[in-house]
Amino acid sequence: MQIDIDQIDLTGEVPVSEPERQYYFMAKVSGYVKHRSEELGRPMTFCTQTFGCQMNSRDSEKLEGILEAVGFVQTDTEEADFVLYNTCTVRENANQKVYGRLGVLNSLKRKNPDMIIALCGCMMQEEDVVEKIKKSYRFVDVIFGTHNIYKLAELLYQRLEVKKMVVDIWKGTDQVVEDLPADRKYSFKSGVNIMFGCDNFCSYCIVPYVRGRERSRSPKDIINEIKGLADDGVVEIMLLGQNVNSYGKTLEEPVSFAKLLSQADEVEGLERIRFMTSHPKDLSDELIEAMKNSKKVCRHIHLPLQSGSSRILKLMNRRYTKEKYLELVDKIRTAMPDISLTTDIIVGFPGETEEDFLETLDVVRKVRFDSAFTFIYSKRTGTPAAKMEDQIPDEVVKDRFDRLLSLVQQISSEVCGREVHTVQKVLAEEVNDHGEGYLTGRLSSNTTVHFKGDPSLIGKIVDVYLDESKGFYYMGTLRP
Repeated sequence: MQIDIDQIDLTGEVPVSEPERQYYFMAKVSGYVKHRSEELGRPMTFCTQTFGCQMNSRDSEKLEGILEAVGFVQTDTEEADFVLYNTCTVRENANQKVYGRLGVLNSLKRKNPDMIIALCGCMMQEEDVVEKIKKSYRFVDVIFGTHNIYKLAELLYQRLEVKKMVVDIWKGTDQVVEDLPADRKYSFKSGVNIMFGCDNFCSYCIVPYVRGRERSRSPKDIINEIKGLADDGVVEIMLLGQNVNSYGKTLEEPVSFAKLLSQADEVEGLERIRFMTSHPKDLSDELIEAMKNSKKVCRHIHLPLQSGSSRILKLMNRRYTKEKYLELVDKIRTAMPDISLTTDIIVGFPGETEEDFLETLDVVRKVRFDSAFTFIYSKRTGTPAAKMEDQIPDEVVKDRFDRLLSLVQQISSEVCGREVHTVQKVLAEEVNDHGEGYLTGRLSSNTTVHFKGDPSLIGKIVDVYLDESKGFYYMGTLRP
């Protein structure tokens, strides 16, 4: 259910319930945008920059949907009438990147004083960050966090009325607002939020503090959204949550993630289902069975390891051991021998010894991941790990990181070639910029394939013969 903002009565009282309240403010802002566009003799423009994870990317699609609904036109340049940064704070360098970009925006705003600048996302949930922006970046117009992104139109209207910085940060929420516009980046695939927040409190991670506690959407709302997407031509969805395996625990009538997957599997028109991220401690036998029996769930699980040392895993508050992780991998591969496994690994966690690091290498050798995202531990103020003693010297961390990366790349180049000389289903996703006449797509395993093809195939699942493995991707030939 979406509301036509042109039909909204603006003479009455402001609605209290959501999403009607937001559509009221969208109508208000729409009037301003229309009037201002006429004054300028051109459409008002907006530019968004998204930092961070797929959850942030999905949030940005919702924000962009609201902006387009009120009459803004999207542009790639930050020389726009409205600029929005959706921020990440998982690592310190993400914060520094935003501060650097704000310096650029300051110079642009001097040239165009009517420009409006908004900041939202995880970084804005940190009190010291907001205080720094209020003090040192006073040209910013709107600041909001992760819990109230649906309020963009209301906050923008407030800024237009008071003509000074608007700050609206919530410490948490149990509210999930449905039925607002969203602007999908792709016509044929889409992310679908199934839950928000995280209850795990890994000792290195800032996410529970900036995204709040877990709250699940109702399965009915999720399935209805998926059906709507399938009816609109979407063939692949990515179910999104900080820990999808704990989906449903906060519902009045709990529903497991495995049952939700089985319901999504029955949606007509949908051809592929992906999900992330899975926490190893919560990946159930029921889920493995549901994946095994599914016709649409892709043969890929992203299963963050973080460390191969049980001692370090305990310090990280991951609540599984090296042995339990390897046992889980064995269960998954027994059920689905063709499964692709990817992972996250942190190097240099406080107190990590050479022996601990060698345990990580041992897991990498035993599991033989298709690929791994490897990270150097980033100290995040406000997390328990930031206060731990025995922070690892940079030169030691760098040496370990290089050794891990070398092993991961060696194994990946061997593992990712296992389907060479076979015909596989590939979702054609985009034109390849590096080879004329080539398209780029993905296998069910999430491995990239480049093949010659017409752009009209984009969004379709096609048969491709995998001629050659290049280590991390395939070169293929389209089959009729």
